[in-house]
Amino acid sequence: MSDTILLIDDDESLLRVTEYNLASAGFRVVTASSGQRGLEMFREHSPDIVISDVKLGDMSGLDLLAEVKKESPVTPVIIITAFGSIDMAVKAMKNGAFHFVTKPFDRETLRLSCKKALELKELRVQNEQLAHEVNRLTGTEGMETANSAMRELLDTALRAAGSEATILIAGESGTGKEVLARLIHHHSPRKNGPMVAVNCAAIPSGLIESELFGHVKGAFTGAIKNRKGRFQAAAKGTLFLDEIGELQIDLQAKLLRAIQEREVEAVGSQRQEKVDVRLIAASNKDLKEAIGAGEFREDLYYRLGVIPLYLPPLRERTEDIPGLVRHFLKKIGAPPEVTFSDDALQQLSVYPWPGNIRELQNIVERSVILRSSSLIDVKDLHLAGSAPVAGSFPKIPPEGLSLEEVEKDLIRQALAMANGNRSEAARLLHVPRHVLIYRLEKYKEELK
Repeated sequence: MSDTILLIDDDESLLRVTEYNLASAGFRVVTASSGQRGLEMFREHSPDIVISDVKLGDMSGLDLLAEVKKESPVTPVIIITAFGSIDMAVKAMKNGAFHFVTKPFDRETLRLSCKKALELKELRVQNEQLAHEVNRLTGTEGMETANSAMRELLDTALRAAGSEATILIAGESGTGKEVLARLIHHHSPRKNGPMVAVNCAAIPSGLIESELFGHVKGAFTGAIKNRKGRFQAAAKGTLFLDEIGELQIDLQAKLLRAIQEREVEAVGSQRQEKVDVRLIAASNKDLKEAIGAGEFREDLYYRLGVIPLYLPPLRERTEDIPGLVRHFLKKIGAPPEVTFSDDALQQLSVYPWPGNIRELQNIVERSVILRSSSLIDVKDLHLAGSAPVAGSFPKIPPEGLSLEEVEKDLIRQALAMANGNRSEAARLLHVPRHVLIYRLEKYKEELK
């Protein structure tokens, strides 16, 4: 289908000539000989381009431009006039005109201007679609909030996004720390650069230095070629270090130097390499407690936390649950008629949410899959199986029970809730990570 141009001019003869020239170039042209009629035609046809004379008799072309831009900011408007002046051209462009063409003009000039206007409109549409897709994939659309503390947090985060300061995000697992980091990145001057995320707890301690800073060939067994680290991969962009509290104390000193000097040294190399990255770190541990226990460097803590942000757990912002449920329904592609009943939303609001937003997303997805109708009710939530709630453990029966079996069952539940993340599972069980790892080794065969 041809692109549609709305042509508005009170000069009837010029209107017909221009209409013919544009139609012969393959455009579908609709016309109007007054400003008011032009606005009616604009609303009726939703044209791809508007071309308007600056003098229309009943109104100014610049006033028409303002009305069009108010209703459709992405529609390109080309202003034509026989009374061209620099001042008028500047005013039209400031008001959002795509181009300013003075009469008399040859047909190729106008055709070329229309072609470029269509290219610009297509680019704007693609950018909007890309921005929406980025939000969908990263989940940043879900950062909208009805909670005053969250609104203040987001306001601080977006103001900090324009700076180069390091940011430290604190909060329980599942509260959306990476989502917040991606939101900051996409509102920063580095948004066109990469966003590289590293989970410090998921990489073996013997490999984390190489992962961060890279290595040279022969640096260790298996290093068969030079390899860039995550700092280099994030060049001109943002490096997000999640679970920074799990970083070994000896590597913390190297990270501090990398932040301060803006340079890294690959494993096995004697040469420093400059890096240009913005650093955001996150932790579900209380780093001040870790400092007191000698597990985290105080100087690194203050270097990371130039802008400290705290993400409250979901149980402290239950007013956001209805909006998050709608967001997750949309994100997982649920049919539009699927909704949660008021009773179901009320049940969600009093649940303690040990797994926070990550757990809510899992429950929404599970409820959609297992629902009995398009209205998801309390019986469809299956909350009891998603996490143990305080006071919900069974009493010891008269015949007794195996403590080891109870322990294994709780470990299975914690790992399932944490999506296999051992640090998060340890937090849910209120034990140190090394204690959980010991139990996993002990029950390795039974937990398979």
